[in-house]
Amino acid sequence: MLLASAYAALAGLVADGRLTHADRWAIHHAMPGADFAAEKQTLVGALVPLWNAPWHGAVHIVAELLTLPASFTPAAAIVAVAALRLPRRPAVALAAAYVFGNVAEVVTKAALTRPPLGVSGFDSSYPSGHAIRAVLVAVAVGAAWPRARVWVAGWASCAIAFIEIGGFHVPSDIAGGLLLTGALLATTWSSLPFGSRATAVRPSPACRPSSRAR
Repeated sequence: MLLASAYAALAGLVADGRLTHADRWAIHHAMPGADFAAEKQTLVGALVPLWNAPWHGAVHIVAELLTLPASFTPAAAIVAVAALRLPRRPAVALAAAYVFGNVAEVVTKAALTRPPLGVSGFDSSYPSGHAIRAVLVAVAVGAAWPRARVWVAGWASCAIAFIEIGGFHVPSDIAGGLLLTGALLATTWSSLPFGSRATAVRPSPACRPSSRAR
């Protein structure tokens, strides 16, 4: 509840222009890989990875590739595969978090418009969907493949940093995405296999004890 309230409060600050100065500063000083002349993303671009991606510099190329798993379609595929490896309860929790996270992103972007930041593309960019999906992908992979938790946590941290460095989102967008994801995970965390010694994956039929062995 606290994280959801913080998300709503941050949305209000963004819409009211209280964070405009900080976001403008980030645009001019913290986005070395940005390409503000690129075309506005379309629905096809949102669904098809790297569609019309502007390959204009090393930093931006790294940002595009590093954040690729957090794009909508790859993230959906990763979460789906991870869910298939999990028991029913955590699988449903992950799927629900992914669906609600993306729906909340779309609804908020449609409803909230911030004061102009001086470049196109940021008027209705709160929250960052890439930040939302980066965390959800990391949680899904960590739940389904426990040995990969350190690696996927490192990837998610770098991806979130490059969401700003690559010029995809301003800091308030990223903070909003993280708060929203935190609120979603707070309601589903008890269903996930973290902190439990029980196996995180669904046992295969070959591994299940037969009736004779019981």
